[in-house]
Amino acid sequence: MNTSEPLSHFSNEYLRFLYENGPTAALSDGMHAHDDRLEDVDRSAIDNQARELGGFARRLDRISARTLTADEQLERRMLTDHIRGQLFELEEVRPWQTDPSYYASLLARSLAGQTLFAYAPVEERARRVVSRLRQTPRLLEAAEANLEEPPGLSIKNGAETLDVVVAFIERDLPRAFRQLEDLHLLGDLADAATEATDSIGRFTVHLRETLAPKSRATFRLGSERFESRFRHREGITLSKEQLLSVAERELGHMQERFRQVASKVDAKKVAVDVWQQVKAHHPAAGELLQMVREQLVRLQAFINRNAIVTVPEESEVAVALTPEFCRRATSSFWVPGPFEPKQLPSRYFITNVSPAWTVERGEKHLREVNYASLPSMLVNAAYPGHHLYSQHQRNILDPLRKSTLLAPASLVAGWAHYAEQMMMDAGLADGDDTQELGQVARALLRAARMVVSVRLHTEDMSVEQGVRFFREEAYLEDGRARREAERGTYDPDYALETLGRLTLLKLRDDVEAKEGSAFSLRDFHDRLLGQGAVPLWLHRMLFLGDTGEPALD
Repeated sequence: MNTSEPLSHFSNEYLRFLYENGPTAALSDGMHAHDDRLEDVDRSAIDNQARELGGFARRLDRISARTLTADEQLERRMLTDHIRGQLFELEEVRPWQTDPSYYASLLARSLAGQTLFAYAPVEERARRVVSRLRQTPRLLEAAEANLEEPPGLSIKNGAETLDVVVAFIERDLPRAFRQLEDLHLLGDLADAATEATDSIGRFTVHLRETLAPKSRATFRLGSERFESRFRHREGITLSKEQLLSVAERELGHMQERFRQVASKVDAKKVAVDVWQQVKAHHPAAGELLQMVREQLVRLQAFINRNAIVTVPEESEVAVALTPEFCRRATSSFWVPGPFEPKQLPSRYFITNVSPAWTVERGEKHLREVNYASLPSMLVNAAYPGHHLYSQHQRNILDPLRKSTLLAPASLVAGWAHYAEQMMMDAGLADGDDTQELGQVARALLRAARMVVSVRLHTEDMSVEQGVRFFREEAYLEDGRARREAERGTYDPDYALETLGRLTLLKLRDDVEAKEGSAFSLRDFHDRLLGQGAVPLWLHRMLFLGDTGEPALD
């Protein structure tokens, strides 16, 4: 039986449901009604969430397409996919049962989000942190009850992430709230922090000493779940064979491009040796912050001068050295939620050499932020990557398209990765072949990620084979190759950067072919970002009226 329920009413209620069941996700959207809560991950709550999702699916089925506008019919399909994707995640992938890092990530994002952005007075945010810290034991007790034979690498990643959370609570939280003058609140914060770290310590011991020794579970999703996950979460209908074909073709293309650009840098050496030579040119530890700030100014000027995309005037990126809890990464980027009522700066953290490191480790770290790679790193993170994407999201009026909760990774990560190549194509390197080599090396790594993701989860590739693949095909050093291969076991979505980039390049080419001399790069980018956080198939429909899967030649 069809109903006349307006789709806008349905979508608003669905967003409220997602916020209520995901306080951490609500915080990342800039919605603060649930900031004093952690997720309820008891088995009964998870079962109830699945039942409610089923109810939303039935409600949506009853909304007649005849009552909807053309755009609403597309949004109805997007909502249907998202609800099915949420159900698929809960009932088939079941990270709450198989992945300790599911809980570790919730804690990390929940606490960090309250401290990185001054969306409210420090006292108010401190009270909310106290509340979440006090709920940490309950969350981890539920996690211990839920987990059933998680894979060994998921246990390892979850335990290491929880170590980082403890470091954040013990070192970074006191710094974040050093302006607090309320002694009672400071006492509550200290007590809650102790209670939380004690419970995290007990849970981490459980992971390492009880679950890890007897872990025999596979990390593989299998072909059916791998394909279904991409179909539901991203609207990508390619089979695993098609995905692998695209990935291997792109890998070969990038390897050839890598050799071509390397020969322009130094024709007398093989490409891998040229790359090692290029990586040896890097900022000194004391120069990193200033280098990043100068590069960001340069990128904004380049975008405006070459009419790449509109840069909102209020756009701001605050650059700082990485806090303790993020130091596992070379750099990290955090953006405020699109619904934040006031403009807040994005935060870019660059990791410096630690005095505790050996000289060898410090040199290896600085080689990752070499002069050739740094411009593309900042394009991806800031201009016109993640930061500029988030700034355009703030200006979208439709809550469904504004929210980050429905934003597909193939669009968000794909846009940032697409921006790296697009900016080089527009002349960012200005004749510096090493900068182009840095960009191609990053694209080569991401193509290798796509190959490894498919093979790890749908074939019989082992982690050790993945390590060799990254080392031999993407030219990574041993430590980085192992981290990349292990990440693929619990983060299959890292395949989506390359797929998103290729899909956006194809979309741009097709729009340009349709519009001819009227085509404008800035107009294309502004229209794309103005259409909001919707799947790439919907962007293609809005631009071209084409719902088919594009041929990624």
